[in-house]
Amino acid sequence: MNNIPTAIRRHLSALRILLLMTIVCGLVYPLAVTGIAQAAFQHKADGSLVKQNGKVVGSSLLGQNFDLPKKDPGNADETPRPDPKYFQPRPSAGSYDPLASGASNLGPNDPDLVKAIQQRRHDVAAFDGVDPAKVPPDALTASGSGLDPDISSVYAYEQVNRVAKARGLTADAVHKLVAGHVDGRSLGFLGESHVNVLELNKDLSKLS
Repeated sequence: MNNIPTAIRRHLSALRILLLMTIVCGLVYPLAVTGIAQAAFQHKADGSLVKQNGKVVGSSLLGQNFDLPKKDPGNADETPRPDPKYFQPRPSAGSYDPLASGASNLGPNDPDLVKAIQQRRHDVAAFDGVDPAKVPPDALTASGSGLDPDISSVYAYEQVNRVAKARGLTADAVHKLVAGHVDGRSLGFLGESHVNVLELNKDLSKLS
């Protein structure tokens, strides 16, 4: 070993360290973290998937649309129509595509954003049968990710009468269901009370 040149010994030492760190960091550590996550937080580790009748219908961490089926499935330009039987999420700048997560990047005075908000205010008010002035902000603006799974409790309650009518339920029954899904402010003081739309719609289907 003493006859091996110093440069080669250093290269062999570096190679052994590389091999050791590859095994520890690339194999042992990931397997240990995955094992702990599966044992202690399996639901979250698997993506907080939501199932209905044994079928995965989405993730409670990702917003998704609740639209009516297209009249022409082959027409990519057909405007989506929200389903009145379901609570609707916040708008999405990325069409609720997890691979296109992001905001519109339009400034508050951008004409396109102003126009979009005005159009959304008109559409949401007509859809929910409310005064346009009472439509909450989260029904008009997309979140930074475009995949916010929650809406404000104000927006959820605004949709109660429309959902109840579309499903032939009493407004009181739907209102009670929403109340049971309202989560308070994070840590008791951050943000506002909110409702997870997917979880709410899943239980709404059971109520129906």
